[in-house]
Amino acid sequence: MARAALGDLDGKGFDVAVVGAGLNGISSAQHLAAAGYSVLLVDKGDFGAGASSRSSRMMSCGIRYLERGQSMWAFLRQPHFLYASLKMARAAMHTRSQFINTAPEHVRQVQFAFPIFDTDHYKPWQVRLAFKTLEILGPGDVPIDFKFVPPSGIAKLPLVSMMRDRERMRGAALFREYHFDWPERVAMDAVLDAERLGAVVRNYTPVTAMRRDTDGAWRLALADALSPGAEANVRAKVVLNMAGTWIDKVNALASDTAKRKICGTKGVHIAVRMPPECQGHGVMGHHREGEHLYCFPWRDFHYFGPTETLYEGDIDDIRASDDEIDWIIAEANHLFPAMNLKREDVLFTWAGVRPLSYDPRYPKGSRDRIVHDLGAEGLPNVFAMTAGPIMTHRSAGQVMCAKVRGRIVPSGPAQAIDYSARAFPENQNSPPIVEHWTDRKLADLQHVAKTEYPATLVDAIRRVGAHWTQTMAVEAADKAAQAIAPEMGWDQARAGKEARDFAAYLAHTHRRGPSGLVPRGQ
Repeated sequence: MARAALGDLDGKGFDVAVVGAGLNGISSAQHLAAAGYSVLLVDKGDFGAGASSRSSRMMSCGIRYLERGQSMWAFLRQPHFLYASLKMARAAMHTRSQFINTAPEHVRQVQFAFPIFDTDHYKPWQVRLAFKTLEILGPGDVPIDFKFVPPSGIAKLPLVSMMRDRERMRGAALFREYHFDWPERVAMDAVLDAERLGAVVRNYTPVTAMRRDTDGAWRLALADALSPGAEANVRAKVVLNMAGTWIDKVNALASDTAKRKICGTKGVHIAVRMPPECQGHGVMGHHREGEHLYCFPWRDFHYFGPTETLYEGDIDDIRASDDEIDWIIAEANHLFPAMNLKREDVLFTWAGVRPLSYDPRYPKGSRDRIVHDLGAEGLPNVFAMTAGPIMTHRSAGQVMCAKVRGRIVPSGPAQAIDYSARAFPENQNSPPIVEHWTDRKLADLQHVAKTEYPATLVDAIRRVGAHWTQTMAVEAADKAAQAIAPEMGWDQARAGKEARDFAAYLAHTHRRGPSGLVPRGQ
């Protein structure tokens, strides 16, 4: 589907402009439109293509919130942390329940294991207490299925039985977890619902300037990354800066007094094949620096990660380095000594930067989700959100809607929001995009090209999830480009270029070549 010309927006006014179309920004636009506000949603790139597409995809039950310091007694010494942890754990359980009940097509259930060693700060009874607490905090409709396996049962557990120091295990906690399958699809469904509710949605539309008019409204200058020279000016009573890692850059367009809001940490993952009996099973371990290292099942393979390092590089070019790949391989082999994982075993990688809240007290940023009212920094009626994980994107939209409601009233009537997943048309006679993953067909790709504003083959394949497979669909680039060429208006030369660009994107961003991981230094 072709976007309207940017010039059609010139001079238009909106109640709210949302800058940044990651999951939190999209959710904000969706909830605001449902509340009756006129909304403009723009992003300098594609919908859901930033940190939202680079996450671990976990929809956690919140067990990590109940782990603090050297032992559970740390909570008793600092009761305010106990309150905060219980609050976050409760939010995780309720978020998990609401999403799974309203969009079950977007999640996959897995069994997770948390082995407990005699060197750990937490004893088995404390782990049991933590999971019981989660069950009490949650609504009870999506069970955790907690089970404690004693040392005698460890040998029967996939993954856990392969770990080092089995003789030192006091047991293992088994529980039900979920992951998003896949975040880009969640984002696109919310974009389409926001549009159904009346929002104007535009990808590849960077904001190039912001200034406040004499009547208090904000004037935003927009460009079109796909049509050089095209521009428009729009007005909005309230601006939500939901640009994630780019928040500080957006604020700087309007004020040189806005303070730093973002501290980015880089998370890298590698995808590998594990033994067939491990499919559907994940494990939560620790690397040698003491932080969590996950082995998470994904379709018919697994991924290890994430790293967590301070990132001060180019936020427009984030990918796994050779050193980071080597580090995860070494830590995975330390966790699973018999695996003997090598670089050539890595199927692909991905990396993202978490837009955490800048706080000088925390060198790697604060994970507290914060809504910043920027009025005191020369940006009245501008709000920004930092450290919003994708798991809680719906509540983020509700929170930002409440902030707007505190400033202006909606210009239109409220409507019912629709959280459900949008189904692709029936296409049983269409061939699959890739032979090893038959869930998505070429007809699905054509439907996306017609209805979901992709600009490139990369965009289209992201919307159907075919790149989150063992080969990242690199072998399907030519036939995929040919399949959507009529809908996209591409001639043969353009279709060939799109296929080559897709392969180049995989090689650069995901380190995936035609037959495996690209060589070092590339």
